[in-house]
Amino acid sequence: MIERYTLPEIAGIWSDENRFRIWLKIEIFASEANNKLGIVPSKALTNIKKKAKFNTAKINEIEAVVKHDVIAFLTNVGSYVGPDSRFIHYGMTSSDVLDTALSIQMKEAGELILRQLLKLKTSLAKKAKKYKFLPMVGRTHGVHAEAITLGLKFALWYDEINRNIDRLKIAVKNASVGKISGAVGTYEHLNPFVERYVCKKLGLKPANVATQIIQRDVHAEYLSALAIIGSSLEKFATEIRHQQKTESLELEEPFTKGQKGSSAMPHKKNPVICERIAGLSRILRGNSLAAMENINLWHERDISHSSVERMILPDSTMLLYYMLVKMIEVIDGLVVNKENIAINLNRTHGLIYSQRALLKLVECGLTREEAYKAVQDNAMKSWKTGEDFKKLLAADKLISSKIKKSDIEEIFDPKKVFKNVNYIFKNAGLK
Repeated sequence: MIERYTLPEIAGIWSDENRFRIWLKIEIFASEANNKLGIVPSKALTNIKKKAKFNTAKINEIEAVVKHDVIAFLTNVGSYVGPDSRFIHYGMTSSDVLDTALSIQMKEAGELILRQLLKLKTSLAKKAKKYKFLPMVGRTHGVHAEAITLGLKFALWYDEINRNIDRLKIAVKNASVGKISGAVGTYEHLNPFVERYVCKKLGLKPANVATQIIQRDVHAEYLSALAIIGSSLEKFATEIRHQQKTESLELEEPFTKGQKGSSAMPHKKNPVICERIAGLSRILRGNSLAAMENINLWHERDISHSSVERMILPDSTMLLYYMLVKMIEVIDGLVVNKENIAINLNRTHGLIYSQRALLKLVECGLTREEAYKAVQDNAMKSWKTGEDFKKLLAADKLISSKIKKSDIEEIFDPKKVFKNVNYIFKNAGLK
């Protein structure tokens, strides 16, 4: 369930009230521009600005009859303005209002999402610094590989969120475009000044070229950026889920007082928030695909994209906002089980240091093939018997003839992984 308390701020952007409020701004700004061009008399403009307002419920009533949202809106506004309403929407088409308003909504929603991304970035930075030098086992193919640090895991995520911030900033910038150019984008009944004036007032840039609509590759880029961010969150959530498995239990998402994990098994503490984030990311990716399908429209415009956008844009922005709120909650409240991290680091009896042994033998004069075979033979024996890998190496005649006992001890020092951690942190912009 998506808790309502997380959504009012971004949900309000997609409300009918806000949408009509933006439409009214666009119409008034267009009237101001046409006044400067001598099309709308100053007296009429004064009257329009004084009296123009709307009633959401009434607009919905009118739309139920006329089956056209912009006409319903203009009819309702006109009922307040009177005869001077004939100057409202002069030379414009519905999509001049719809698309320009949609760009504002996308911009506003994107800015709220960016704010949450910055919060998540801060949370990840704190965790990266706190656990910068906590050694843990790294895994490839789900199998123990070599040592890393927990801080490096968070640094990786921090760096990815930085890329997502840049990605979304570009998408928001490219989506912040307006269009007031008429039924097929030719300005036949409008002076291009109107478009420039309205867009400047709204903080948008005019579209370079348009048809009846702003081209939908813009919206597809925006939704693709949201989907990529969602996929990053899924990646983080999946890693936490893996590390919360009973067999490892290195990390746990927060489990609050009074929370219950299972109706049948009282002992359960399940990674339900992370699982929810992983599931919701699928919706974001599906919605981004729908946005790509919207790019291809008939000639100068058809309406097949419109019904899709009424779903995917509000849903995707609100979903991602919610997912970010929940991921921040998980990261801030994450339980780090240091004892289990240490146990798992040593679970393979030192096998994770096999490459160090391999390279040491190469340094001592063996060919890579000879060194690999010597290390692998002992590694496979350790896998099979559970014997300590270090002791097996020390007892091997070939290996002990090449490597001193003190050097074998050094091979198994977990702190050797710290050598370049500061370098990696610096690359990620973490001090």
